[in-house]
Amino acid sequence: MAEKSFKYIILGGGVSAGYAAKEFASQGVKPGELAVISKEAVAPYERPALSKGYLFPEGAARLPGFHCCVGSGGEKLLPESYKQKGIELILSTEIVKADLAAKSLVSAAGDVFKYETLIIATGSTVLRLTDFGVKGADSKNILYLREIDDADKVVEAIKAKKGGKAVVVGGGYIGLELSAALRINNFDVTMVFPEPWCMPRLFTADIAAFYETYYTNKGVKIIKGTVASGFTAHPNGEVNEVQLKDGRSLEADIVIVGVGAKPLTALFKGQVEEDKGGIKTDAFFKTSVPDVYAVGDVATFPLKMYGDMRRVEHVDHSRKSAEQAVKAIKAAEGGGAVEEYDYLPFFYSRSFDLSWQFYGDNVGDSVLFGDSNPSNPKPRFGAYWVKDGKVVGAFMEGGSGDENKALAKVAKARPVAESLDDLTKQGISFAAKV
Repeated sequence: MAEKSFKYIILGGGVSAGYAAKEFASQGVKPGELAVISKEAVAPYERPALSKGYLFPEGAARLPGFHCCVGSGGEKLLPESYKQKGIELILSTEIVKADLAAKSLVSAAGDVFKYETLIIATGSTVLRLTDFGVKGADSKNILYLREIDDADKVVEAIKAKKGGKAVVVGGGYIGLELSAALRINNFDVTMVFPEPWCMPRLFTADIAAFYETYYTNKGVKIIKGTVASGFTAHPNGEVNEVQLKDGRSLEADIVIVGVGAKPLTALFKGQVEEDKGGIKTDAFFKTSVPDVYAVGDVATFPLKMYGDMRRVEHVDHSRKSAEQAVKAIKAAEGGGAVEEYDYLPFFYSRSFDLSWQFYGDNVGDSVLFGDSNPSNPKPRFGAYWVKDGKVVGAFMEGGSGDENKALAKVAKARPVAESLDDLTKQGISFAAKV
């Protein structure tokens, strides 16, 4: 059993870990002070690539092409970059015990890691159908997507079952992005989800109708209002059929499940204050335990512009929260302080030839503007959300860089909207004038 001590430890190997390491390096961390501990076998990378470019049939994204921090236009931290910056990168190491009072972490191999300051960047793990006792959910070729190992399994299955039948369970980010990727790989694709429309946490019925029709035109079959209740397999253990709760059954060579995720906080249960399913932090991502910070998916933090506590699962927040925590740590060491985290919620997705961005909050009344005809070669439309007479959220499909900046500005400023009809008529020009 080995024991190592560091001034700082970042626990996790995803986006937040990479961006925290980058910020420590830019703040001048000394050699040997910082360690990044990850259960994955590769250095931190930009996870969004896995559901997009990684699955392309031609010109697919591969490491080292999308290591952090290229996603925001920053320096790519290759495995050797950590060593060059004096950062110890400890991979393929799963931490199984955390004692926050003793400031120590214990790995599955029994190694002990001591720290002065800990950043929890453990992220999320996918919800699995086996967790819910779904019959046959342990069959081969029932796949999930979170880490690069998962993506490799999807790529292998795509090659092995070339041009076969795929069923995608779930109608959120993973459902939409994976359905598109499988269609591009010439699979017969059916997407199944229980809600009345796709992406219900963000899309209105009108917005969802565009994407559902667009996907249908691309050959994706959509089944709404039901769930996968069981699976049958070939004698070799590979899935061959999906049973739906409504009584239907679907042939399947591959099943990909995207039904949500849960933050990885189990190591810290009972040791740190929690809120809304995550680890509660302040505006500097400090937890209730001294010298322990939490960032990215696991953090429930004060969303200043809305005056409430939220947990945000998205790459943009993963990057920015990590940078904020490190800046706060280093500033405090010098007797200074940084400004409170003032985050504007931002979400985006890309699939087929589509690309949308959303800023702010999707509460209140909504209005649609622009050309939302899914048959048009370059659809370009948007939406605003209005609450208490103010625009609080903005969405756009097919927007330019300047238009998306205008959307962000309007969501942050929350200007008064005279009427919903006027908003519809003005469209993107309303945001451009703010």
